[in-house]
Amino acid sequence: MSAFIYLASQSPRRQELLLQMGVGFKLLLPQDKNAKALAAQLLALEALEALRPCESAVQYVQRVTLLKHQAARLRGQALGARFELHRPILCADTTVCLDGQILGKPRDAKEASAMMRALSGQTHRVYTSVVLGDATRHVQCLSRSWVKMSAWSKSQIRAYVDSDEWRGKAGGYAIQGKAASMIESIRGSYSGIMGLPVFEVSRMLRSFGHEVLQHAHNNGPYFSK
Repeated sequence: MSAFIYLASQSPRRQELLLQMGVGFKLLLPQDKNAKALAAQLLALEALEALRPCESAVQYVQRVTLLKHQAARLRGQALGARFELHRPILCADTTVCLDGQILGKPRDAKEASAMMRALSGQTHRVYTSVVLGDATRHVQCLSRSWVKMSAWSKSQIRAYVDSDEWRGKAGGYAIQGKAASMIESIRGSYSGIMGLPVFEVSRMLRSFGHEVLQHAHNNGPYFSK
């Protein structure tokens, strides 16, 4: 496999969308599995994702994505000869916003329940920022979408929270998951709401000489760790 990019994301949804596009990629993730090092990485990520005073959702998601890209490039450079400097790195981040308030990943079931109550019957915004860049330049795009949820009953919220599907998801839900049956309408990019706006990313990839749908494989995933 000669043509590939680096993907600095653990999101299975982003990996699936790149596979769907026929884009080869290698995962560029923290290498150290030591418990102490992992805890330090998590603390660093929490500090990175902390909201600044008077920062809008758009400003927040664009800043965090760019910082993640910078961190990923440093991780790549730390790999030495195993890292190919000329290869582009792709980073993305998704933020859910309701009435100007950012809804991050719920910390527990109580917070997840509160989020679903807040989203019930309301229209909220989903912003996904993407950065693609190599050693010499980078480009950034922002996908904006609107999602209208129908009203949730108490029993529906309870059943959803009990399913644990809210864990690790911005806004407490995934549009392709159990909450899909409660989504009345969307305006914008479905794939952007999933976490990677395919049209915009295809355009970004072409600017780096990577054509989509050129290497689609039907016999298993087209990527290498």
